[in-house]
Amino acid sequence: MEALYHQTNKQVHEVQSYMGRLETTDKQSVHLVENEIQARIDRIFSNLERLEIFCNKEPPSKRQNAKLRVDQLKYDIQHLQTALRNFQHRRYTREQQERQREELLAQTFTTNGTHKKIMDLANMLGLSNTVMRLIEKRAFQDKYFMIGGMLVTCVVMFLVVQYLT
Repeated sequence: MEALYHQTNKQVHEVQSYMGRLETTDKQSVHLVENEIQARIDRIFSNLERLEIFCNKEPPSKRQNAKLRVDQLKYDIQHLQTALRNFQHRRYTREQQERQREELLAQTFTTNGTHKKIMDLANMLGLSNTVMRLIEKRAFQDKYFMIGGMLVTCVVMFLVVQYLT
């Protein structure tokens, strides 16, 4: 049991060192390192199962201490597995954000999208180009009439307030 315990403990320390390397690994080989870490974690879990069996075969005086040591290894490896999952989640989120950013940058935005839709609708209704140009000219003129009317209204309101109060 002691040899298996020390071997498993050594593997836990190796996984910890691999986790340190994971942060500095380039994007191409990060999957390989993650797979290697996961394979080592799986081997450690199988060793822990064997260690639990060996713990039950220990004499009663040593059993409690052996179980405590195996539980400590379990605790350590569970934290390493959680750290690996967190790293994978952060990497996946980062890659997804990069993809979305690239998709947004690839899109072309037009300012006249609604104008084009209105023109398409008018063509579909059968209005001629001349009629559509007249409507656009009228809308342009109406904008100036509206602004002029707003200015006249403001001046009248100012004069009313100035002279009647």
